[in-house]
Amino acid sequence: MNKTDLIAAIAEKSELSKSAAEKALKATIESIEEALINDEKVVLVGFGTFEAKKRAARKGRNPSTKEVI
Repeated sequence: MNKTDLIAAIAEKSELSKSAAEKALKATIESIEEALINDEKVVLVGFGTFEAKKRAARKGRNPSTKEVI
């Protein structure tokens, strides 16, 4: 399912227009993003938990030259 399919499903199940469903989805995603940027944890019971974690940088290698990046 892609974003267009998701918007269509939301519109059908909630009896909203596709443009209203798209606005609702966009607002939901933006709200989750803002919470994660502010180091907050987002818990949607029955769906999932979103949390931004900081990780240490790691060294990569160029596969053709084996040079460390």
